[in-house]
Amino acid sequence: MKKDIEIPVVQNVYVAVVKEQNKEFGGEDWNSYIINDQETPIEMVMVVTKGYDTERKTSIFRHSIGTVDAKSSAKIEMIQEELFVMNNEFSVTFFADGKLFDKKYVFRKNTINENAFRDLPVIEQRGVLVS
Repeated sequence: MKKDIEIPVVQNVYVAVVKEQNKEFGGEDWNSYIINDQETPIEMVMVVTKGYDTERKTSIFRHSIGTVDAKSSAKIEMIQEELFVMNNEFSVTFFADGKLFDKKYVFRKNTINENAFRDLPVIEQRGVLVS
């Protein structure tokens, strides 16, 4: 019975954290994005975020993103720099090709930093990527 259940594997969908200029307030913000590097859109995208370590945890936030077109991205939320010393988890659920997909993306503590920047797919920026 369990062998008959198909669990689709998420491919070419990523979560990234990018340091960006805040033109309104004149500083720099760390923002998280969902990146769809597939040839088809992903729909009804829901992202649940939380931070945690052995001694404490943050509140849980739920974000309804909607549709992320093929080869595009959508902003999830701003992340405070103080949270980088914790694990930051993004649980992403979406529909594509008539199937439900679900995946957890975890930025381990202290992995969000400028030394870990790399070129990001779809977004013409540099940032930290989890796949």
